[in-house]
Formats: sequence, C-alpha cells, structure tokens
Amino acid sequence: MASPAVRDQDNHNDAENSSIGYCGKVMNKVVEFPRKLKKLGQDDPRRIVHSLKVGLAVLLVSLLYYFQPFYNGLGDTAMWAILTVVVVFEFSVGATLGRGLNRILATFLAGALGFGVHHLANLSGDIAHPILIGIFVFLLAASVTFIRFFPRMKARYDYGLLIFILTFCLISVSGYRDEEILEMAHKRASTILIGAFIAVFVCVFICPVWAGEDLHNSVAKNIEKLGSFLEGFGDEYFKVVGSGESNMAHLQGYFSVLNSKQSEETQANFARWEPRHGRFRYRHPWRYYLKIGNLTRQCAYRIDTLSGYLNSEVQTLLNIQNNQVQELCMKMSSESGKALKELAWALKTMTEPCSAASSHITKSRAAANNLKSMLRTNAAAVAGVGGDQVRLLDIVPAVTVASLLSEIVAYAEPIEKSIQKLASLQHVQFKSAERKKPTALTSCKTSSSNVGPHHVITMDRLASLQVQESNKEIGSKFQRIRSAV
Repeated sequence: MASPAVRDQDNHNDAENSSIGYCGKVMNKVVEFPRKLKKLGQDDPRRIVHSLKVGLAVLLVSLLYYFQPFYNGLGDTAMWAILTVVVVFEFSVGATLGRGLNRILATFLAGALGFGVHHLANLSGDIAHPILIGIFVFLLAASVTFIRFFPRMKARYDYGLLIFILTFCLISVSGYRDEEILEMAHKRASTILIGAFIAVFVCVFICPVWAGEDLHNSVAKNIEKLGSFLEGFGDEYFKVVGSGESNMAHLQGYFSVLNSKQSEETQANFARWEPRHGRFRYRHPWRYYLKIGNLTRQCAYRIDTLSGYLNSEVQTLLNIQNNQVQELCMKMSSESGKALKELAWALKTMTEPCSAASSHITKSRAAANNLKSMLRTNAAAVAGVGGDQVRLLDIVPAVTVASLLSEIVAYAEPIEKSIQKLASLQHVQFKSAERKKPTALTSCKTSSSNVGPHHVITMDRLASLQVQESNKEIGSKFQRIRSAV
C-alpha cells in the first residue's frame, strides 16, 4: 500500500491538473469569444447595424432625462420613454411597428379605462372604492388573459394585451393613493408615445430591415435549395462517370427548409404591419407565402427521405443495372430540379413563371409515367436480374427511390400553380415574363423567292416554310399520279 505522503502527493497533482484543465477551458472560451462575435457579424452584417441603431435610439431618448427643460415637463416619467425604446425596438420594421402600435394603443385604452374606473370608484364612497377597483382589476386581467389564447390575437396583439393589463393595473391601483391620477396618466402616455415614435423613426429611416422582403427571399431561397439538391442527386446517386468528386456537402442545403415554418409565420405576421416599400404594395398577400412555404416543406420531407439512399451502406444494396431506368430516374431528378430553380428565380425577381418551368415539369412527369409503367410491366428488368432470380430485396430499394422521385415530381406542379396564383392576386406587382429572342438561322443562297441570301428566319417562320414546302411536294406528287392515270 502507498504511504500517506505518496497519497497526498497524488491528490495534490490531481488538484493541479484539474485546475490547469479548468483554466485551459476558460482561456479557450475567452479566445473563441471574439471569433464567435466576428462570425456572428459576418453571417448577417445587418446585426451590427441594428445594434448601432438601438444605441442611437436610446441616446436620443435619454436627452429627455438629461436636459432640464424636458425633465421639468416630464419629471421621472421620462424613464418610461427609455424603457419603451428598449422593449419596442426590434430587428425588422414590421416587428418594431407592431410592438410600437400595440404599446401606444394599449396604453391609451388602458389609461382611459383605468381613469374611468377610478372616477366610478370615487363616486361609490370610501368603503366601496377599493372593492370596486379590485373587482374591475380581477375581471379585466382574467378576461384579457383568456383572450390571449386566441391564435390570431396571440400572433398579432399579444404584446398589446400584456401592456393593457399592466397599464390598467398601474393606473387604477395607484390612483387609490395618488390623487393626481390624470396628470400621472398624461405624463406616462406622453413619454411612451415619444419613445415609440423615436424607435419607429430610427428603425424605418436608417438602414431599414423589412420582414416582408426577408420572407419573400427566404421562400424563394428554399425552393432554390431543393432544386439544387435534385439537380445533383442523380450524378451523386448513380456515380456517373465524369461527374467529378462527391458533392455531398452541397446537397445538404435543404436541411434548413425542414424547420422553416416558425420563422416564416413570424415574418408573415411582422410583414403585415409594414407600409408599402420597394416592390411590395400595401396589403400585399403575405399569408399566401405560407402556402408556398408549406408545399416547399412537404417536398423537402420527401427529399430528406430520398437523401438517405445516398448513404453508401444503403446504396450498395441497390442493384439497378438497367440503363433505361437509370436514365429515367436521372431525368426526373434533373428536370424537376431545373423546374424548381426556374420557379425560385421567378418568385425572387417577381416575374411571372415562364414556359421553361412548365416544360421541365412536363418532361419530369413524362419520365415518371414511363418509369411507373416499366415498374408495373417488368420488375425484373428494373432490378437488373434475370426473371428467375427476382428477389424482393432487390426490387424494394429501386421501387422506393422511384416512388420518392415520383412524389417529388408531383409536388413541383402545385408549387408552380401557387406562384402563378400569387402573381395574379390583387396588390401584387409581378412583371410579365420576358420572351426570349427567337433563335435566328442564317440561310445561304436559296432558290426560294421568299428568302434572300442573308435573310434571318425565325423558328415560327421556318415552320411555316416547311409546311408550305411539304404541301407543294404533296401537290406535285398528286399531279404526277393524275397524269399517270
């Protein structure tokens, strides 16, 4: 056994190691903190601007307390203006306007109601005064709290309902001991109005961040992420020769789409408070973006399941050797990916979806129908094995991948119709799709009297000329038959 001196030395060494380890962790966190700050600012530089805007707004409203003329008029209630700026100022214009208007309306309504309750309680006498105030406080606090459970009220007016309860209680209860209740309510309402105005002014007129524009770009970006995954899925899954290195990192962009519901709903609620700005008119149908986002997430859920087959362990179980099946799967994936990218571009630029997206969707749907018919008629060929050697495990993975691709193709068309519907709604300003310049063909010297040696023929004109030539050829053949008869 070790002597007591040795054990004491070991315990001392363990204590030193633990202290060194703890100090090392603290130093690592101290060193990493500036890096995290830098990364936070680089991810979205608007966060830095927002922080400076909040500092400026608090500085401006603090002048009410520093300058003696303002302090003589408002007194200690000037602190309510600073408090209002701190709690009202949000990242986007819509959030700030929503909180500011909620606070102003709730303060005025609750102040007026609290003053009325105080006056009514004074008429009832000294004994009934506190009883009536207690009854009104209980009834309003309970009823307003219950109203907060309504989804629409929770989404848009939750903050205002809280301020209503707070202001009513402060006015009505404090009025029992303070006789100057009207002056107190007037000063408090004035300072809150001043603080909310300063917060809204700085937020709107200095580098504004629009929640509606963020929602618009977010929905379009999510659709583009799905299109990027589908365009690269075929090459990655089938390991096409010449496709280059694995692009798995690029295919993981769709992950953010799966959890985008809450942020989209929040941005839609904030956007409804915003005035007309940029390309977005007043009463822009922001709620319709939630429908497009929901369809996008439904498609992303299928893509998430499909990405599981990119795992090497699962992929080795598949035995798809039929070149035709491989070609159809790749066509479904690539065409639907191109269609989604076209729709994302149309939504982002607020341009009506062009015929290219519909063409890609039609091609992907045709490939899906061909693959379905092939799966029904010849399952053995799909699995790449002989007819006498078909096993269920050989067919199920191939059928699952084909089925998931078919479902993804089916979701592309509703997304297109939703964007077209959005473009046709009122208060929406979508540009008409610009027609591409017709393909020009320069013909050499011809014997036709309609076309010169350097005449440019469009595709429509070329088709009409071909029809005319075919009609002439048929007419000449008919004349030779008649002469022969």
